[in-house]
Amino acid sequence: MIRRLFSSLVIVFMFACGQPPERNCKDFKTGSFSFKANINGEEKETVFRRTEKMEIDEFEGKIDSSSIRWINDCEYILKNLNPKNKAEERPIHIKILTTSDSSYTFEYNIVGENKKFKGTAEKIED
Repeated sequence: MIRRLFSSLVIVFMFACGQPPERNCKDFKTGSFSFKANINGEEKETVFRRTEKMEIDEFEGKIDSSSIRWINDCEYILKNLNPKNKAEERPIHIKILTTSDSSYTFEYNIVGENKKFKGTAEKIED
């Protein structure tokens, strides 16, 4: 009886766990991307191009660049190269959580702060 119960529980746990989320982060280390966020009730879009060591962002007609330091294939630190104030001097930690064929979901936070935000970036054809 106990053996049968144990076997049933193992099968239930196997199906409950399912497949882990897909994470092909290497596919998104470089390229052009679009990220949309709701800011003060208005949808805003940032377009950025990323190489192995640099990211160039365009937001509301302004272009900014940041250096990239990869921690592993799915995590990196962005540091603004031309900060205009103290807030822009603080690096941002980005972690890719899941990937699909043309997008990735990520979480990000200012290094040293616990509050994290989530977003999805869509790959743009060059």
